[in-house]
Amino acid sequence: MGCCSSDDMKDVVKEKYGKIAVTQDMGCGCGCGCSDDSGMDYSVFQEGYDGIAGYVPEADLHLGCGLPTEYAGIKEGDTVIDLGSGAGNDCFIASRIVGSDGEVIGVDMTPQMIERAKANVEKLGYSNVKFRLGEIENLPITANKADVIISNCVINLVPDKYAAFREMMRVLKPGGHFCISDVVTEGVIPEVLLEQAELYAGCVAGALPVEIYLDTIRQNGFKNIEVKKKKRIDLPEALLTEFLSPDQFNAYKNSGVGLFSITLTAEKPSCLCGCK
Repeated sequence: MGCCSSDDMKDVVKEKYGKIAVTQDMGCGCGCGCSDDSGMDYSVFQEGYDGIAGYVPEADLHLGCGLPTEYAGIKEGDTVIDLGSGAGNDCFIASRIVGSDGEVIGVDMTPQMIERAKANVEKLGYSNVKFRLGEIENLPITANKADVIISNCVINLVPDKYAAFREMMRVLKPGGHFCISDVVTEGVIPEVLLEQAELYAGCVAGALPVEIYLDTIRQNGFKNIEVKKKKRIDLPEALLTEFLSPDQFNAYKNSGVGLFSITLTAEKPSCLCGCK
């Protein structure tokens, strides 16, 4: 599926995120499609942050597909890690919740994005937010550090998702949990439609079927996995009818098959030694 191999994915993401960070291109969406087609419509992914305490519009590059802080259960004094933190939008929301006794650490693999996030911290005067350059499969974080991990439309772009969830398990404290918003697929989507969806909207490359996504989480030892929110990503009918026959179009629309953004939580067991 798609136009990018897994080996090329990181380079594509770094290049696009770097351009977004430097040009401050607000509204370019996930920034993760493999095509440079300027006609991409990323609005199908986005959810509004209006009215959320700590929201900083200049740190919102519209790169997400959900509101992970909405279900993250962050508490005052927590240590929160944001994977793929971008310009710091979700970090700043979390920082208001954890307070002066807590800590928020944003990790991003794009140097330009880290620079922009640090500039936002300096401008806003937050003392409990830090940003680190690093990759999700090899986090620059010590083991058993975080009470909560959040991430917004990033894990689908990681070539080795098993390694990503393994790292989350490592850095979470026993009994800690994550809350992730991400893009997944459900059912068998026609190959031609997947390719066109990727060109149309981006953030499709690397998306796993939801069953495989959830199984990858289970394989890493997480418990109490729960999908808190699910939103269908509606592709325009003009795109569907261009590449599907009338019968295929009707079957697709009525099948429940498609692209979805989900927000889910899962917990690291309090005891990893097999005790009850």
